[in-house]
Amino acid sequence: MRGNLCPNGAVIKHAAATKELCTHTGPALVFDSYPEMKAAIEDMNLDVTKDTVLVLRNAGPVGAPGMPEWGQLPIPKKLILQGIRDMVRLSDSRMSGTSYGACVLHIAPESAVGGPLALVKTGDLIELDVPNRKLHLHVSDEELAKRRADWKPAPTRYHRGYAKLFVEHVTQADQGVDFDFLQHGPAVPEPDIF
Repeated sequence: MRGNLCPNGAVIKHAAATKELCTHTGPALVFDSYPEMKAAIEDMNLDVTKDTVLVLRNAGPVGAPGMPEWGQLPIPKKLILQGIRDMVRLSDSRMSGTSYGACVLHIAPESAVGGPLALVKTGDLIELDVPNRKLHLHVSDEELAKRRADWKPAPTRYHRGYAKLFVEHVTQADQGVDFDFLQHGPAVPEPDIF
């Protein structure tokens, strides 16, 4: 998929999504971290309906780090009790191939590096149009430019070791979530075997 929310792409396993949700527009409910989302999802007073679009950000290659399998965001408890079994969910994370639901994942570039997902606010309208492969945030370009100017990355958590190397050199989902230094330069010759 493409759109102003995922200029470098996103994926959805549309065969595993509820057909009616493949064309959907609804208000965003944004979570900045997995622990924040997990704590809120059980709250019976959570301001959410079946039309809400759940958004989990900071779960991509740099943000999590490591792009964990957090993409099948749980349905809020109050909606489960109403019989709701699927809703539109977005994240820069990933999910298992055996998971199901209207989950748009691998959003690139991810929020932690300033991708458009970082600019979404709760209440913004998000349009999912699977037949046209489109994911669109209904916010004007002028407002997005203002939000971008105000956006600041989270302070780095890693100052040494493998984690520092990882977040400084991992590529985005559309580039394979690989180390950038493994993708360029001449091939490494096979070592001599003695």
